[in-house]
Amino acid sequence: MQLHSVNVGTPVTVPARGGLLRTGIYKHPVTGRVRLGHTNLEGDGQADLQHHGGPHQAVYAYSRDHYAWWAQQLERDDLTPGQFGENLTIGGLDEDEVCIGDVWRVGETLLQVSQPRIPCHKLAHRMGLPDFVRTFTQSERCGCYLRVLQTGKLGAGDRVSLTEREEQPMSVRAIFRLRLLQPDDPDATERASQLPGLSPEWREYFAGRRLAMVAGA
Repeated sequence: MQLHSVNVGTPVTVPARGGLLRTGIYKHPVTGRVRLGHTNLEGDGQADLQHHGGPHQAVYAYSRDHYAWWAQQLERDDLTPGQFGENLTIGGLDEDEVCIGDVWRVGETLLQVSQPRIPCHKLAHRMGLPDFVRTFTQSERCGCYLRVLQTGKLGAGDRVSLTEREEQPMSVRAIFRLRLLQPDDPDATERASQLPGLSPEWREYFAGRRLAMVAGA
């Protein structure tokens, strides 16, 4: 994999549905090398810190390869890096191959895959498509959030190298499907609840679902 673009943006207030929306989803490519701290990139920010940001969602990565697919599906030619709110646009990122807990070296940094992305209404607003949350979910092209194990600088052109993988990994797509599309799998749910690299909120979610399955059996 290779880092194609580093994208940042601070929260802005924009018109939406007859009112105003405060969002940090508008990300744009930056040149040069960018410092990455434990919770965000230099020059970047989130508007809703209850649902975005923090150590387990420090940066969001999305596949450069998905852009051509979306351009064809949506019949659009205006999609540029950062369009999906991602901080890192990465060539070769495949949700079937990337696993929860994977550790990547990118430039001076070490990053760990922590969870898939669940789309929200702000993504639909950014795309200008009211039904895009459903469209994005059904595509299973979700990208992934990363926690920062080692801070430092990174930049476009850096190689993204896998340095560590869990012994019994689950792919980003498998976890995404399990939560949003195919929830009725007790064995997979139990595995997900015990994945060391999965963010605490997701592990707790799957643990609760597993208990509910057992209670309803």
